Amino acid sequence: MLEVMRVPEAGLQPQVVTDGATVHLIYFKGDPKAGDLFYARSADGGKTFGPVARVNSQEGSAVATGTIRGGQIALGRNGRVHVAWNGSGKAEPRVNGSSPMLYTRSKPDGAFEPQRNLMTAGFDLDGGGSVAADSQGRVFVAWHAGPIQKDGEGRRRVWLARSSNDGASFSPETVVWTEPTGACSCCQLKPWAQAGRVRLLYRSCSTIEDRDTFLLASDDAGLSFRGAKVHPWKISACPMASYAFSSDGAWAAWESHRQIYWAPVDAAGKAGAIQPAPGHGHNRKHPVLAVNARGDVLLAWTEETAWARGGKVKWQLCDKAWRPLAAGERDGLPAWSMAAVFARPDGGFGLVY
Repeated sequence: MLEVMRVPEAGLQPQVVTDGATVHLIYFKGDPKAGDLFYARSADGGKTFGPVARVNSQEGSAVATGTIRGGQIALGRNGRVHVAWNGSGKAEPRVNGSSPMLYTRSKPDGAFEPQRNLMTAGFDLDGGGSVAADSQGRVFVAWHAGPIQKDGEGRRRVWLARSSNDGASFSPETVVWTEPTGACSCCQLKPWAQAGRVRLLYRSCSTIEDRDTFLLASDDAGLSFRGAKVHPWKISACPMASYAFSSDGAWAAWESHRQIYWAPVDAAGKAGAIQPAPGHGHNRKHPVLAVNARGDVLLAWTEETAWARGGKVKWQLCDKAWRPLAAGERDGLPAWSMAAVFARPDGGFGLVY
C-alpha cells in the first residue's frame, strides 16, 4: 500500500504534487548554501522519474541550509508547475538588500521560465516562503518579512503576492492580516488554495517566547483573511519548523513542543480536534500529509535531525476515522532533508526521502 523511495540523484528536500496520472517532483542538489533545484515527473506512480530539468535560472541561487528555505511546488491550471523558494546569499535580483523571494513556472516544453523576485517591499526575508495554486489560474506566493529593516520578529508580517493569470504576472505583495502577531523569523509558512479559498499556516512571535501556530482563512481569493490561534508554544528560540496541508486542504500538520500534531480543517478554514503523531520520538519535525480517494491519511515526519545532521523518516497511515492502518520508519535521511508523500490512483501511497 505504501512504496518508499529515495530522491533521484541523492537529492535533498523533495517536494511532490500529483494530478493522479502524473507525479511532479522537485529536489535540491549541490552546495547547501548555494545550490540548484531540479524537476522531474513520473507517469508510473513514482517508480521512475525523468527527464530532469533545472528549475532555477541562476546557478547556485537556491539554499538547503536550515531545511525550511528550499523549493516549494504547486500544481495549477492545465498541469502547469509553479515553484517558489528563498534565494541563496548569491541569488539575484535583490531588493532592499534582502535575499529574494524567487518564483518560476514551467513552460509547455518542460523547461522553466527565468526566475523572478516577487519581494518588492519589506526587509529581511527569512524562514521559508511557499506557493499555492488552484485550477482557475490563481497562484499565491507567501512569505514573511519585516516592514522596516531590522525591526524584530514581533513586527514581522506575512505577505502575499497574487496572480490571476497562471503566474504570468503578480500583484504587488500585501500584508495578509493586520493583527500584531509577529512571525517567527526562521520558521516556514504554508499556503493552500482551491476555487478561491486560501488557507495559510504560520508561526507567530508576539513575544520572544510566544511562538504559536496560526491558521488564516480567505474565501475571496486572498483579498482578505480571518485568523485564529491553533496551537500555543512557549519556546525562547526559533524552532526552524515547517507546516503541511493535504492536497485537498482537509488536513493540516505542524510541529509544537518537539512533537508533530495534525488536525482536520473544515470548509470554513477552522481546525478541528488536534491529535499528536503516535508514539514518542526525539525532535520530531517537518510533517507532510497525503489523502487518497478513500479518505485514508498518510502522515510522515522526521526524527533525530539537528543542524547539519540527518536522521530518520517515520510515518503513520490511518483511515478517515483516524484508526491506525500501518506505521513504519526508515533510517538514512540526509542532513538538511525531509520527506514528501503523495497518493497514487490505485489507492496506495508513495513516500520520497
